[in-house]
Amino acid sequence: MAAWGAWMETHGDSIVYAGGPLGGTKRVSPDGVADVSNALAVFVVVRAASHGSAARMFEGHPHFSIFPGDAIEVMPVLPVPQR
Repeated sequence: MAAWGAWMETHGDSIVYAGGPLGGTKRVSPDGVADVSNALAVFVVVRAASHGSAARMFEGHPHFSIFPGDAIEVMPVLPVPQR
């Protein structure tokens, strides 16, 4: 956890929201509500010049030493279309 905290401090100027651990998932569809599984465990929101530069922030992230063989997925937050 110390390494994770150090990563957060190093990238502090780019962190918009520190996020946190994620719990169980429920999927809502026309068929109703169901418990489902996914690989999402934690999230953080960062600001970067591009999608690629945001991804590069996570190279060597301590997550890989805690969960070897795991990965981090980086997704852009897109603007809401205007009517």
